[in-house]
Amino acid sequence: MRARLPLLLLPAGTAVLYLWRLGDSGWANAYYSAAAQAGAESWKAWFFGATDPGGSITVDKTPAATWVMGLSARLFGVNAWSILVPQALMGVASVGLLHAAVRRTAGEAAGLVAGAVLALTPVAVLMFRFNNPDALLVLLLVAGAYCAVRATEGARPGWLALAGAAVGFAFLAKMLQAFLVLPAFGLVYLAFAPASLPRRAWHLVVALGAVVAAGGWWVLVVELVPASARPYVGGSQRNSVLELALGYNGLGRLTGDEVGSVGGGGGWGSTGWSRLLGAEMGGQIAWLLPTSVVLLVAGWWAGRRAERVGLALWGGWLVVTAVVFSFMNGIIHSYYTVALAPAIGAVTGIGAVALWRRRRDPVAAAALSGALAVTALQCYLLLLDWSAAFAAVVLVLGLLGAVGLFLAAVVPAAVVVPVALVAALLGPGAYSAATAATPHSGAIPSAGPARTGPGGGGQVLFSGGRGTSAGGAGGLLNASEPGEELVALLRDGGEGFTWAAAAVGSNSAAGYQLGSGVPVMAVGGFNGTDPSPTPERFRQLVAEGRVRYFLGGAGMPAPSGSDASRRIAEWVEETFEATEVDGVTVYDLTGPALTGGAQG
Repeated sequence: MRARLPLLLLPAGTAVLYLWRLGDSGWANAYYSAAAQAGAESWKAWFFGATDPGGSITVDKTPAATWVMGLSARLFGVNAWSILVPQALMGVASVGLLHAAVRRTAGEAAGLVAGAVLALTPVAVLMFRFNNPDALLVLLLVAGAYCAVRATEGARPGWLALAGAAVGFAFLAKMLQAFLVLPAFGLVYLAFAPASLPRRAWHLVVALGAVVAAGGWWVLVVELVPASARPYVGGSQRNSVLELALGYNGLGRLTGDEVGSVGGGGGWGSTGWSRLLGAEMGGQIAWLLPTSVVLLVAGWWAGRRAERVGLALWGGWLVVTAVVFSFMNGIIHSYYTVALAPAIGAVTGIGAVALWRRRRDPVAAAALSGALAVTALQCYLLLLDWSAAFAAVVLVLGLLGAVGLFLAAVVPAAVVVPVALVAALLGPGAYSAATAATPHSGAIPSAGPARTGPGGGGQVLFSGGRGTSAGGAGGLLNASEPGEELVALLRDGGEGFTWAAAAVGSNSAAGYQLGSGVPVMAVGGFNGTDPSPTPERFRQLVAEGRVRYFLGGAGMPAPSGSDASRRIAEWVEETFEATEVDGVTVYDLTGPALTGGAQG
């Protein structure tokens, strides 16, 4: 029983960390919560990933993550817990699958270390307590890695096809980012699977077919359904999911050429190797990142064949993803780095165990000691801005552990191993606990303790932030917060209309919809830069009596993409009388046209 205790504590502890006071974050990312609400009311909205039950426009991602949330909301009602609990359970499952995958190549101890590192990585705690698509993405990619390990063990094409299917379905969570693991999966199978080269190549072709089938069927359906019979594809300029996948969410992320983006052109931080270690991303993911690089190299030297298979697979995942994140010129946010967490955990676990087995070798002992010293220094630097005293404690403990590892041939394992583990995980563990204790909402969450001021708790800013932004009409990245009078107006006045209201920008519309429980059209999609609906189409909808109110103004000007939302807002302002309700400008689209205006 004592031997199995860590196996029980790992998932149980992860569940507690990920579920504790989960409801404090409310709607978290209202953009996806509104899509879950829409999916709970309309199967059509659910299938296409629309942000409102009327099916005006989709989220700017493929909808697998909103499928999960929408089904949960149908079963348990639309509330914070029904939307966020599935993400937490995905986190527990990811930790369990990572442990199982690493155990197959490097043993129980390596699997436990890998799982613990993933569970206590701050950005993982953030994302598995949030409702962005990243939680499902990570779960599916870890599942794919587990299947790839099983496939490589015995040249099993069925397991390899399952790995491909998992990655293909991950495409339906976050598009092309899912494919960053494919080079590692493919090359490891090609190099290590016990079969002839022609057979291995054929198995890879079959697996690639599984990727295409699992990820492409939904794309094919959307492309075949007439545009008039489905929602507009959010994030695209030509109502095309292929354009979205290859442009705004694809190659545009690498080049920075993203039509409809409100940033880009160098506006997402400097590129280079230091990006992942810098102020924006370091506290999210970099705690054990330098350590994993050391252990990848040293572990390969010290490892057995099975361990090298694991290091090649997870190391390939780590290197490719890290290079892309470091040098991409398009939209990138710090929480994207959660995709690195499983690979860092796996490489750390495998490399540390391989070196520990050879600890009587001076080179292995020095490498193991150096890895912990690097960890202590990295954690010290990341903790300085939070608590200098705590940072010093972590540094001293880590250096003591490093000395113990260097002398591991003479120091009892019962002493040095616990000290080393605590020293390595204390920093990220404390930061993760602070993350779990801080409610997060808005479009760009960030892990770590609550702070005040720009980018800190209490605000959601364009540059990132924590907490909830205060009320009113909302903005590009923070949801609106309708007051009681406005909620009553939308519920009573919007009855019988396809959309009770329309508002520029998805976050503004999402807040009104979630607060009132009635459909609200997001004019222009997430950034207000999508041509949905066109001004002509919006006038037609108003003339047909399908939209009751227009809320707020035109939003921020678009540097690229369509200006349809601005023209719609200008037409409304020129045509209908404005009133103010709970601090929000409201236009009744069923009212008489102003003098000089033209209704319909």
